[in-house]
Amino acid sequence: MTAPTATDPAEADLLTRLLSTLLREDVVGLRSRSTLVHRPDGRWLRLGADGLHALLLPVTDDGYQGTYAARLPLLLREPDGRELTSCTAVLAALRERAEHIDHGGFDALAEECRQTLTTVRLHTDTAEECATRLVDQYGKDPADWTGLAKGLAHDTLAARLDHPVYPTARGRSGLTEHQLRAYAPEFHPHFALRWLAVPRDALTLGGGGLPASLPSPAGVGLPALDHTHALLPVHPLTVGATLERALHDTGLAGRAFLADPARLDAVPTLSMRTVALTDDPALHLKLPLATATLGLRNRRTIKPGTLVDGAAGQRLLETVIAREPRFQGTVLHADESAYAHAGHELLAALCRRHPAGLEDSVVLPMAALLAEAPGGRLVIDHLADRFHDGDPLALLDDCLTLLLDWQTTLFGYGIALESHQQNISLILDRSSGGTTRLRLLLKDNDGPRVHTPRLRERLGDDAPGPDAFDDARIFCRDDEGPADLFTTITVHLCAGAYAFGLARHGRADLPVLLGLVRDRLDEALTRLGGAPAATLRARVLDAPELPVKAMITAGTLLTKQRSGAADINKHYTTGPNYLRADLMTPGERR
Repeated sequence: MTAPTATDPAEADLLTRLLSTLLREDVVGLRSRSTLVHRPDGRWLRLGADGLHALLLPVTDDGYQGTYAARLPLLLREPDGRELTSCTAVLAALRERAEHIDHGGFDALAEECRQTLTTVRLHTDTAEECATRLVDQYGKDPADWTGLAKGLAHDTLAARLDHPVYPTARGRSGLTEHQLRAYAPEFHPHFALRWLAVPRDALTLGGGGLPASLPSPAGVGLPALDHTHALLPVHPLTVGATLERALHDTGLAGRAFLADPARLDAVPTLSMRTVALTDDPALHLKLPLATATLGLRNRRTIKPGTLVDGAAGQRLLETVIAREPRFQGTVLHADESAYAHAGHELLAALCRRHPAGLEDSVVLPMAALLAEAPGGRLVIDHLADRFHDGDPLALLDDCLTLLLDWQTTLFGYGIALESHQQNISLILDRSSGGTTRLRLLLKDNDGPRVHTPRLRERLGDDAPGPDAFDDARIFCRDDEGPADLFTTITVHLCAGAYAFGLARHGRADLPVLLGLVRDRLDEALTRLGGAPAATLRARVLDAPELPVKAMITAGTLLTKQRSGAADINKHYTTGPNYLRADLMTPGERR
């Protein structure tokens, strides 16, 4: 059997990714209650024999986060032989097998798929236009896009790339094509921010509040409010009924005033809700949006508590860096201590100040490495040409060496970060001696997991207590939470994804790439030593299975009450361990 021609390429690709995810997360028992059957064209999983139509899924070996992945973009229904070749039809068939209380989640996921297809097709239609715009503004070679301003072009490329795990990541709930073109990072737009004058007594400030370089009420035509109000930047997409409801809910209607003129030109980053100021690209403002990505419940608002946690997380990392001199100057952190909020998730702003001295460096999110650059080559290939003699594996090796050393060192303190591909940037340049230098730049430190006893043991009186953070889930009494986070973020998204991705693009054989990941993690754990290293060896290198995020289940399909997820971003299932030494044969490593 071949893939049906009725499905267009965009939907065929999305449906294949969707089916693989549903299988991995065992939605309606697709993994645990199916029987493997062999047909002339290959292997199928058969779910049925319960009074409903049986459903057959064609599968192939996966190995990344699931044993199997979808082989074709379809479900086959028995006994009528009907091929379900659209996301809507597939989800409708699976919905029939779900509990009635969960039907709304399947409907929501079908809508996510529709939104994602619209966005993917828009990306395809505008690919040449976007590439031309970036080349005209920054030049042909992404390896020459130096400094923070040009680095935003890397965000644009990364925004056009699918997430390694979540199939509908390019969709954003509720946004029209016009709004995407005007505000989404994949179109590299410029737009002016709006400003809300809020009574000073209604604002909570952190780190001294927002910088004085931002406008004052007088600067936006509200001079009478200069002494009583302060300005809160507002994303243009939040203006309107959404903002009015937030003001009503906080009792600020009639007391807070939206300035008519827009001020300060900005460019969206990969995060979309975070924008860089055109005149000061080292200053980013994170502003709440009433949309969602990576799941219906993954809203892009800013809960005030996350601002507190981000600043506390930053202070904690600075404390560790002070005790680990080899990371001073090689692991950098954006300053996220300054913020303001009015007690509502849509009335908040975070000020992110990047380190100085990056004008001659290429700065890009890790998420951009496998993106397609203008001309069709991968970004990592361009960077390898300039910095690693044309060898992308050498670049990956450098990245893994530093990243895994850093993250395992943190684990030794009891800390694991939610530092995925979007939250880690690579800084590439050449030292005065002409050798390549690679550094890391971290941001968004509000969602860690911390082994409290180990942190106190390592830091003593310098260890922050639970009262330093707003989210009580951050603190754990054992290794389970930090180890799961280390595995699902650092190992899967920041290491494994590149091994499988580069193999898919033909840069090297998969066993060689996986051997590289394992070797660098093994070296980092040898350097770490002690009980923390033994824990990660047992839970990562030698475990029969690894934890895997169940993102669709927790983020869209099921309510928290149904899934049991305390945190929708840290809800797990299990998958195969692609780093097991006994699964690798001699000679497979670089």
